[in-house]
Amino acid sequence: MTHADWSDVRERLSRLAAAPGSDAVFGSEGHGWKLEPPLEAEELAEVEAQLRIELPGEYRSFLLQAGRGGAGPAYGLFPLRRVKGQWQWEGDGADLTDPYTLNQPFPHVEAFNPADGLPEPPDEADFESTEAFNAAEDAYWQQHDTLVYDARHSIGLLYLCHLGCAYREALVITGPARGQMWADNTADDGGYEPLHDDAGKPLGFAHWYRRWLDAAEEQASHGSH
Repeated sequence: MTHADWSDVRERLSRLAAAPGSDAVFGSEGHGWKLEPPLEAEELAEVEAQLRIELPGEYRSFLLQAGRGGAGPAYGLFPLRRVKGQWQWEGDGADLTDPYTLNQPFPHVEAFNPADGLPEPPDEADFESTEAFNAAEDAYWQQHDTLVYDARHSIGLLYLCHLGCAYREALVITGPARGQMWADNTADDGGYEPLHDDAGKPLGFAHWYRRWLDAAEEQASHGSH
């Protein structure tokens, strides 16, 4: 299992919180550069038992060493909390993670778009009346939403953050891309795609998080001048 050392993260976030230019970093007003407390080992064991999974090592070590959520890319990491005895992630889009299918494999390794097979939306010029066009348009978008937002597309994905405008990013928990970060761009029919670094290699959780942290420090330092 791949682990990561997160011993520097809280200190770096503290420096960012005090930096004059840190308020220019997108999403920082929401998370305030604060991480929630880490999980205890017993709590993590309970999480994994409830979900019938073993979390990828880099994220697992983050939960134990750094925090269970808070400061992170965009509006921050969805926090993992126990609610009425059940562990769950909370945030705008966190409910896209299905705890009952998280242990089932996400089958994809390449980008895919559920909207690719759909025809073009109806054109009003093709209809004899506004009523007929409206009926066709309603039927089209019902078909579109049923296909594109089918929960089966995100089996095995753990949604971790919201980028705004219903764009979200998720960690693959099971399947051949386990440990990789993916983007869910279905909000504008962009489909799902793996995230890559500048060299074209798939991003794991640690690189994804540290890339954001590095960029935040760079932006804050420029914003303070």
